[in-house]
Amino acid sequence: MKLYLIAGERSGDLHGSNLTKALKAKDSTLLLRGFGGDEMKKAGVDIFVHYEQLAFMGFVALLTNIFTIFKYIRLCKNDIAEFKPDAIILIDYGGFNRRIAKYGKKRGIKVFYYITPKVWAWYQSRAFELQRNIDRMFVILPFEKNFFKEKCNWDVDYVGNPVLDAIKSFNPDPDFGIKNRIDRSKKIVALLPGSRKMELKRIVPLMAEVVKQNPGYQFIVAAVSNLSTGLYGELATIENVKFVKDASYDLLTMADAAIVTSGTATLETGIFKVPQVVVYKMGALEYQLVSRLVKVKFISLVNLIAGKEVIKELIQDAAQQEQVNSELQLLLSDTHYRSTMLAEYSSIFKTLDTGSASENTARLMLEALK
Repeated sequence: MKLYLIAGERSGDLHGSNLTKALKAKDSTLLLRGFGGDEMKKAGVDIFVHYEQLAFMGFVALLTNIFTIFKYIRLCKNDIAEFKPDAIILIDYGGFNRRIAKYGKKRGIKVFYYITPKVWAWYQSRAFELQRNIDRMFVILPFEKNFFKEKCNWDVDYVGNPVLDAIKSFNPDPDFGIKNRIDRSKKIVALLPGSRKMELKRIVPLMAEVVKQNPGYQFIVAAVSNLSTGLYGELATIENVKFVKDASYDLLTMADAAIVTSGTATLETGIFKVPQVVVYKMGALEYQLVSRLVKVKFISLVNLIAGKEVIKELIQDAAQQEQVNSELQLLLSDTHYRSTMLAEYSSIFKTLDTGSASENTARLMLEALK
């Protein structure tokens, strides 16, 4: 049996690799090919295009690279036609994968979607498009199942959250602190600015301002190895800042608090029980467009899952040094504030913990292909 997987981002590569391992554990004869990254390759996927060639974030970046994106959509369609898979497995990356879903449906190929596009946040009418083109949808947030049922009477599968899979299988490095010369006598603040260049460009200067106001804390940046240190700007020159690469989980096991760019990292930080504040900025034009389209109250997964504000979100004009620093002091010094947040984290964990998302999804996919 042949399967074609498509992941267009770093997080999708990680979740795609865990899904691949689960699929191969159930059927070692599977042939897998597609778009992805190093983790999927290590798991056994023949990578046709690396996701780094597709990592465009935001409306402006998408518009300026639109011809490149359409080129890769054409390449993807041609490769699928040549590979002749029994099913296409789409992993997040909505703008690209929605087009491939339509293509697969027209060619009579089964189409599975793992980690749905966030149509509940904006463009809710696209739920109907997904329903037309997807044979089976596997969602990872509890409220998504209710959304699709209420919006278009579509029964989708809630399989659990793959972030829990990754964290449960994580083995902390006992020598992490020593290797990175982390000063445990100081409070440790994790900085998670994301892995996209445009996010770094807007968030790093803000983080640097906060760091300079707090020389008594040890700030540690969760960097990624595929980005040059130069992208972290002034943070790389400040004395009480250290960098660790591809080790955010190890960092979170030691952190007293965190400043996080919205994304999967907010949920990971919550599961590691680290008090956090979320900061996010985008271009002015992009913000105006997004603010008119968004249908949800929050941007962080922690708050979305809880259905209320558990962690402070400082977005756009609210993402200023004074506000971030004020929240950071609360996170580090207010015992009641911290304990309330940690209790909410525990409730979220219980909601998400339904077993292995990767194994649940692999089982359901293979059953559907029998």
